[in-house]
Amino acid sequence: MIDASSPPQPLVATCSRGLEDVLADELRALGLEGISPGRGFVGFSGGLQAIYETNLCLRTAARVVLPAARGQVRNRDQLYDLASTVRWQDALQRGQTIAVDVAGRSRAFRNTAFTAQVVKDAVVDGLRQRQGWRPSVDRERPDVGIHLHLSDGVTTISLDTTGEQLSHRGYRPRGGPAPLAETLAAGILLHAGYDGSEPLIDPLCGTGTFAVEAAFIATRTPPGLRRNFACERWATFDSELFAEVRRTAVHEAREAPAPIVASDGDERAVQATRRNLKAAWMDRFVTVTRRNVLDLELPWGSGGVIVANPPYGKRIGDVKKLRNFYKKLGDTLKNNGQGATAWLLVGNRELAGRIGLKPKRRIPLFNGPIECRLLKYELYAGTRRQPRPTDDRDGGQ
Repeated sequence: MIDASSPPQPLVATCSRGLEDVLADELRALGLEGISPGRGFVGFSGGLQAIYETNLCLRTAARVVLPAARGQVRNRDQLYDLASTVRWQDALQRGQTIAVDVAGRSRAFRNTAFTAQVVKDAVVDGLRQRQGWRPSVDRERPDVGIHLHLSDGVTTISLDTTGEQLSHRGYRPRGGPAPLAETLAAGILLHAGYDGSEPLIDPLCGTGTFAVEAAFIATRTPPGLRRNFACERWATFDSELFAEVRRTAVHEAREAPAPIVASDGDERAVQATRRNLKAAWMDRFVTVTRRNVLDLELPWGSGGVIVANPPYGKRIGDVKKLRNFYKKLGDTLKNNGQGATAWLLVGNRELAGRIGLKPKRRIPLFNGPIECRLLKYELYAGTRRQPRPTDDRDGGQ
């Protein structure tokens, strides 16, 4: 397993597809090494300090896991033997609970519930034989989470260092209509190059996710300050090291250097945004107003960043009803957002075309199961011929 004296070990930060590059940049900014982006994850190396830093500070990762065993498994016995090689007593204490989640695919294991049970049996049997006690299973809120990634090649068993996903910042209740994950909102802002040095407005603020994440970035506030992590319940948890990492992270905080504005035409959205900003301790850095997006104004005059997640016509609204809205949105951006750079997350190709502006970039991203495009528009005064838009992944929307 791992403790304060352990040398750097392989670690993995998972993320939504399309955020791998910005997540890799975050890891580099923390000074970590061995950074290797994959599909929906970024590998890196580090010790306990790196585990604590990444959970506290990463804005775009879903969770951080510590691979504990890797190998080829073709049947139940081989999987059981692989799980039995792990020193579970280094992570689990008497009376703690476990849960096993399964991801990936393997021709040898069609039933994920069965494979989870095999790993659970190996953990329970090993602790009972070596320590004289056995853990219970708690699928909802386990003390120690175990992650099994199946593959026809190498199967990996990992220890979850995070617990509840890192998108759960701890400042708002889960759910609500068409929520935008905090990690995705932060990733969009980082894709946009936002660092808080220029003004920003979200004119379709909904529950305020962009506003909160922008305030976190602008003030250099670690997004994990309001919550706990699974690694704090490990037998090897180092409370002094964790406290020092936390103090160092908090020491980097500052005042927001430029305005952040959130607005929406729906009073319920305005009130929800204000509640969430207050719960996140970010309310003094963001101005919240009620204003229809089609009456967009840049309070600072011109320039800055416009970011928005307009409805897709899949979970809210209807594509036919939204066609005219998207056309008017494009006209509003052109006429009222001059000098600014707009970034829109769009989940429908037809609606994207209705905007009527040529995007400078198209970046594929996933909002949950919905494949979207993050579209960048440079809003000039008058007209300006723009080069063919670039797409980092697949040739465009």
